[in-house]
Amino acid sequence: MIEDITGLLEVWVAGWAGCRGYQTSTEGRFPAALRADTSGEWEFFASDPTPEEFAALAAKTAEVPARVLTILTNDVDRYAALARQHGLNVTSDSQTMMIVDMETQDAEDPWLSDDDLKLYLSEHNHVHYAEVRSGDTVAASGRVFVVGDTAVFDKIITEPGFQRRGLGSFIMRALAAQAFEHDVETGLLLASIDGQKLYSHLGWSIVSRVLMLSASHDGSDLSLS
Repeated sequence: MIEDITGLLEVWVAGWAGCRGYQTSTEGRFPAALRADTSGEWEFFASDPTPEEFAALAAKTAEVPARVLTILTNDVDRYAALARQHGLNVTSDSQTMMIVDMETQDAEDPWLSDDDLKLYLSEHNHVHYAEVRSGDTVAASGRVFVVGDTAVFDKIITEPGFQRRGLGSFIMRALAAQAFEHDVETGLLLASIDGQKLYSHLGWSIVSRVLMLSASHDGSDLSLS
């Protein structure tokens, strides 16, 4: 599936910000989001910017240490070198953007084989949530927000005490079933190294590497934090 990464990035930012209630804006031709619940600062996003565009985004990012510049590229070394030239540090380079044709995903509500676990579904401000609980303890959770014909999945988390029980796959299926309430064709997400294994197993494919840059040394996982 060959896609326009710039277009995918715009859709993903809209969906990711929708999942988290973030205010969005633009910086030049690229999207930005205000991380109100964490750093309280802007995060800028770009796919393969020109050296001039990168310089402008880097200068804006370097104004405040808590700001982040996230680059989607398959030429990580090039942008890591540019970052050093502009006084930014690479805080994460292990995530990827992944995509799936939603027609390949199970549209049926999944069922839990473990009687101790229960699925809870909810919707708030157009965000669909799925949670698996053991009593009052959250075992796994995730959310999805639909932008046009694209379902953007976010914060797919299985708690440490409940891992290796297939709950990540279960949450993804539960969210997909909710997304199918809309006319969706494509799924998008950002994946950590661990997540990439799960999503690949579910039929997702990698579109681009993700490089996070900041004037500070603090890194984060966009798919979770």
